[in-house]
Amino acid sequence: MKNKIVLTGGCGFIGSHTCVELQNAGYDVVIFDNLSNSEASVIDGIEKITGIRPAFYQIDCTDKGAVYQAFQQEGPIAGVVHFAASKAVGESVHKPILYYRNNLTSLMNMLEAAQDFHLKGFVFSSSCTVYGEPDSVPVDETAPIKPATSPYGNTKQIAEEIIQDYEHTGVDFNAIILRYFNPIGAHPSAEIGELPRGVPQNLLPYVCQAAMGIRKELSVFGDDYNTADGSCVRDYIDVIDLAKAHVCALNRMVEGKSAEKVEYYNLGTGHGVSVFELVNTFMEATGVKVPYKVVGRREGDIERIYGNPSHANEVLGWKAAVPLKETLANAWRWQEKLREKGVM
Repeated sequence: MKNKIVLTGGCGFIGSHTCVELQNAGYDVVIFDNLSNSEASVIDGIEKITGIRPAFYQIDCTDKGAVYQAFQQEGPIAGVVHFAASKAVGESVHKPILYYRNNLTSLMNMLEAAQDFHLKGFVFSSSCTVYGEPDSVPVDETAPIKPATSPYGNTKQIAEEIIQDYEHTGVDFNAIILRYFNPIGAHPSAEIGELPRGVPQNLLPYVCQAAMGIRKELSVFGDDYNTADGSCVRDYIDVIDLAKAHVCALNRMVEGKSAEKVEYYNLGTGHGVSVFELVNTFMEATGVKVPYKVVGRREGDIERIYGNPSHANEVLGWKAAVPLKETLANAWRWQEKLREKGVM
């Protein structure tokens, strides 16, 4: 019998790609999603790629009653991957209460469900934002957790503390916290990808929309940072590489190999790429020009961060492998498909 895994936010960008990789790895997947920033049609894309249609519940994870009812209907569940959260740094500065309510209430409900329904493992979708503005790069898991530069980053810090405190009570499941750097790209099939509603809050979707003419131009938030070209530096990781790390994490817990009640792993490439570098590489990969304009710095942004993924490489047996050009080409192919469908 297959191990059954719940993906909260499973119709989202990272969630949908993780669903594909879990199904390819032999897991039975159940998606919880309130569709606040995603579309149910994503499930069709997952089915086209894998030949398997995951179970789907349109529920909000802040609704504990709905969560528990879905768990009861699905029967034995081996683990949870908790993605469901509001995720835009800039928006969080202007809507902090929304972010604290969504991100923390949903987490607490899922942790209690993990205990009450006797799960083996809980994977939490965290972020490199917990490191704040790091003292040095690349950042490893021993780097200090600094004051958050945005409410979004603070919800990730608080969430990690909640998981730690809950595990200290003696609950009978393990947790793995995955600290993402910057996920980008799309599935090579162009059946699933990033689909932000309204104005994109993340860099690559905006690059794609500017290249397609949907947006007049890309705004580069600052060219006066202390970096090689003055723009912010990030660690951009292909979404499929990222998704595969979740399979490795679940395998570790389901097979009883976790060494600690809570384990932490950075998920990145180990290389920093500036905004200007990403834009130029996109144009090389696609042959399409990206109009852009330099504007003032954006509140909540940090100057430079990229990760040291060696711990995940060694313990989880995972490594980022997709080249940046391929990632950007996949994202553009997805954008072109959206235009063909009349979505964009």
